[in-house]
Amino acid sequence: MSLVDDLVAALGADRVKAHPLELRVYDKDAGVARGPVAAVALPESTAEVVACVKAARTWGVPIVARGAGTGLAGGAVPTEPALIVALTRMNTIHEVDLENRTAWVGPGVINLDLSAHTTPMGFHYAPDPSSQSVCTIGGNVGTNAGGPHCLAEGTTVAHILAVEMVTVDGEIVELGGPAPDPIGLDLRAVVVGSEGTMGLVTRVLVKLTPNAPDVRTLLLAYPTIEGAAETVSQTIAAGIIPAALEIMDRPMVQAVENFVHAGYPTESAAVLLAEVTGHPAAVTAEAGQIERIALQAGTTEVRSAVDAAERDLLWLGRKSAFGAVAQSAPDYYLHDTVVPRTRLVETMTRLYEIADRFEISMLNVFHAGDGNLHPLVAFDGRDEGARERVMEAAEEMVRVSLEVGGSLSGEHGIGLEKRDLMADVFSPIDLDAQARLRDAFDPDGALNPGKILPHGSRCYDFGMQPPLSQEPAL
Repeated sequence: MSLVDDLVAALGADRVKAHPLELRVYDKDAGVARGPVAAVALPESTAEVVACVKAARTWGVPIVARGAGTGLAGGAVPTEPALIVALTRMNTIHEVDLENRTAWVGPGVINLDLSAHTTPMGFHYAPDPSSQSVCTIGGNVGTNAGGPHCLAEGTTVAHILAVEMVTVDGEIVELGGPAPDPIGLDLRAVVVGSEGTMGLVTRVLVKLTPNAPDVRTLLLAYPTIEGAAETVSQTIAAGIIPAALEIMDRPMVQAVENFVHAGYPTESAAVLLAEVTGHPAAVTAEAGQIERIALQAGTTEVRSAVDAAERDLLWLGRKSAFGAVAQSAPDYYLHDTVVPRTRLVETMTRLYEIADRFEISMLNVFHAGDGNLHPLVAFDGRDEGARERVMEAAEEMVRVSLEVGGSLSGEHGIGLEKRDLMADVFSPIDLDAQARLRDAFDPDGALNPGKILPHGSRCYDFGMQPPLSQEPAL
């Protein structure tokens, strides 16, 4: 008997992958890292997930949960031979409760499919990552995903009311619930963003957002990226929180326009997409105020989408940014650091300097409203030394973001990519506290090992006295 035999007995041979070519498909996400895969299981129910967990535990094999594989930080890439539990077949929308504005869904439900299902009912699921058409709700929970419209609506954690989860011991637990103020510790929020290190999420209770009665989408073009950033800062300073504020620089605008032909002004140094939603009178007033701010900041073009078709095309361009880069080079690498809005221009200037110094091709698209940067480097991994040069430049870009008071990640998660930079942000005691919380869910480190926290995060890993064991002062 073997792990594969036990999995086949539980799921059937058609939902267990063990051939080297099949394992190769699952050994990476949308980032650049790869890892060793022992086997892949494709469960279709919570009970089958329990069976997968128990089989892996019996054979001493680590477990890595996986959604659609659209993650960019290596969160679903094994660090040692592991069982990949791919949850994409658990893609049922189980129950929609319009009265309470909630829905129970499987982790394999595609983000956009959920909104497509509920929009005719007058509701939608607000978080909208750029990979919205392919990423899964379970993956969004794992990384606390955001998206262009998280400025006003908040990231995934603000839209998850409860999760059903299989623990490392194969126990089924439900964390959170439909009540707006559940009693006890908010373990739901602990699990959201934990990247599969706390358990395997098998059902999710999501909050549904009413469709806005009116929407206005503005395209604003600028001769400098500073003008676009100034518009963002002044809009927020004026007390306006739009649904979205997105900036693309000239190289990205040119790539996107060549890809989707949305009518973007390709000679502009930067384009800002601003979208306001709400009551028609409020939308008109806020859109007018943003236009006035943009004109003061030097915009050379103000365009308002005339209908839903034009609005959808503009957003298709923005959300196709990563795909459009394939025109420039076969490979790309990007980060998603966050910086204070007031330091956007300074940070971008330094990022461009880094790109020039390392002689790399960089395109920028970012959630300007909340300072979430996405510097994207296009390169050809076949060129000698190209990957190493890109990685060195990217790490320097992250450190620049931290120097101005930023954070490591806005929505992609930590995974492998930023794991070893965690100590640049958190003190040993901070890391120890996070490690102890993780140990409470997974004391043996069987769930997605080697992710998020660097080696030495536990104080007792390197001989320090664990703070929680100290005697209280009398």
